[in-house]
Amino acid sequence: MPNHSVKRRISGTYESVAVAGEAVKAFIPHSLPPLEPPLLIEGALASALVEAASAMHTLAQAASFIPSLEWFLYAFVRKEAVLSSQIEGTQSTLDDLFEAEAHPDETPAGDLAEVSAYLAALAHARNELGRTGGLPLSMRLLNGAHRLLMRGKHGEGKHPGELRRSQNWIGGPRPSRAVHVPPPPHHLPSLLGDLEKFIHGEPEMPLLVKAALVHAQFETIHPYLDGNGRVGRLLIALMLEEGGIIDARLVTISTFFREHRPEYYRRLNAVREVGDFEGWTTFFLDAITASATNAAATARDIGQLVTRDRTRVHERLENSAAAARLFETLPLNPMITIARAMALVRTSKPTAIRAVETLLDAGILAEITGRKRDRVFVYRAYVERLKGQA
Repeated sequence: MPNHSVKRRISGTYESVAVAGEAVKAFIPHSLPPLEPPLLIEGALASALVEAASAMHTLAQAASFIPSLEWFLYAFVRKEAVLSSQIEGTQSTLDDLFEAEAHPDETPAGDLAEVSAYLAALAHARNELGRTGGLPLSMRLLNGAHRLLMRGKHGEGKHPGELRRSQNWIGGPRPSRAVHVPPPPHHLPSLLGDLEKFIHGEPEMPLLVKAALVHAQFETIHPYLDGNGRVGRLLIALMLEEGGIIDARLVTISTFFREHRPEYYRRLNAVREVGDFEGWTTFFLDAITASATNAAATARDIGQLVTRDRTRVHERLENSAAAARLFETLPLNPMITIARAMALVRTSKPTAIRAVETLLDAGILAEITGRKRDRVFVYRAYVERLKGQA
């Protein structure tokens, strides 16, 4: 609901357009930052910012004490990919993704292809931002990520990597009953150009607040025919990471957005309808706080689990160094097959089988297919703790 503690603010204008044979009014947002009145960080918003910054600091501390940051980045990135895709209607789970990665020679299909495309889009964007001469955080960068996100059959006809050239609408069975009608396509270049300027300007504005405003503006503009939600959530992670707060891949904000989906949409609509940027930003900061707090707890929990299980493995080694080496690969490969174990440890099939059996006897791995052939083994306690992150 709108935040009635702030003055009603006009956050954009309307333009009449024809969509699917119906006359509707498309919303064209004003450039950021909000003005008349300006956004003030005070009251509930100021408190939410303090809590979010504190939660991010706690997460950074937790991350500094875990045995291997890459273990957690691997898992948290995949969790965010699954959850972000689920918001858009896919049914694939984290278990499905881990099992697919246990068979690296097989190409993901269906919903899993969309999750894999999200991972590719994130990797592309981060590589560009990290390499010398790479693209800055910009629409060119997001277009490249969108091209990868929409690859394959699910992106056919959706103009991957290109801004939409037709009018779209959000929610409702037809335009006249839409929840939101984004700007007409001829406004996109100027709107997105202004958004880029805001991303790289306003140095005095707290980064978490800026990320909140940018996400809302991007979702309001809705520049692509499809994939806007996933790119918009990707943009949050890229802004936070580029801003140096923390490796934002640890913050699975899609969990909060999915669990509070009705309020998420209400808050965005309140920005458009009455200019309630304060209410939206407070909600966004609450999402950051919840995500970072749970990520820190999960990191500590998994770190303790891995340390304890490593001790259990070494107690049962009995000259099986391969089992120890295999165990160290599990946080990056929580589901494996015998063939995958052979590749990970670079050993023969008999040795890989013995290593897997050692981890089974130690209660670390569990077989999940019930078959005698083509068996799949899971580091169950690790996966369950990761899935339990709220």
